[in-house]
Amino acid sequence: MKERVTFTIEADVLRQVDSHIDGHRIKNRSHAVEVLLLKALGSNVPQKALVLAGGKGTRLKPITHEIPKPLVPLHDKPIVEHVIDLFRKYGVKEVIFAIGYKGEKIRDYFGDGRRFGMRFTYVDEKEPLGTAGCLRLAKKHLDRTFIMCNADELKNIDLHDMFMFHKRNRGLATDALTTVEDPSMYGVARLKGNQILEFIEKPKRGTAPSNLINAGLYILEPEVIDYVPKGMASLERDVFPVLAKEGRLYGYAFDGQWFDTGTMERYERAIQEWKDIE
Repeated sequence: MKERVTFTIEADVLRQVDSHIDGHRIKNRSHAVEVLLLKALGSNVPQKALVLAGGKGTRLKPITHEIPKPLVPLHDKPIVEHVIDLFRKYGVKEVIFAIGYKGEKIRDYFGDGRRFGMRFTYVDEKEPLGTAGCLRLAKKHLDRTFIMCNADELKNIDLHDMFMFHKRNRGLATDALTTVEDPSMYGVARLKGNQILEFIEKPKRGTAPSNLINAGLYILEPEVIDYVPKGMASLERDVFPVLAKEGRLYGYAFDGQWFDTGTMERYERAIQEWKDIE
């Protein structure tokens, strides 16, 4: 619930506040003040992130015979470290890794996170639990709004803007959506305004309702975990359709970089085109 506040401020400071208004991301003076206060207080992004790092990466064999896919190198660092760079840029403090296949190598590489100026913890999937099942495993760590993302994609998303979008819509889940030329190999969003009505998996060419696909990064409320069935479960198939039906799933379309590294061809393209996060 928002409250009205009146205060006196120097004219020069007010001009600096107004300089942040762009009519799109920041619509007016009160919105600009709120954004700047949240940023100053360190509340402009969720402080925790859950990273899905348990997959076998079978399409990157033989590389993944030796190392787990999140540790496959790209620009002299593991793929998942680029995700960590994104989190560090926006002030995320804690990362929970959901590990499985060769997970001890991920744990050995990242440790407790101190060398990254963060805190890292781990939940171990004894057997594959899917993109939603690990949420139950990590439930005790997820007591407030959090980020969840795949470890094997490269993304450059304005997490602050996405979080503000999430808060404005007051949904339970916000899915980052990116645009691709050919969405036929992905889960494609059908939207009404910012609300996701459904995802259509791998539609035939020319039949997709949009070119916006699931980019594998979400902002979620802890209540989402209550929607996860026990055992193996999928966000895309088991959770999001229920949230969409209830009108509590939103799509945040972003125009930053996004690369899928799921195949050797896509991995090679990412090596050539990805621009590291600064």
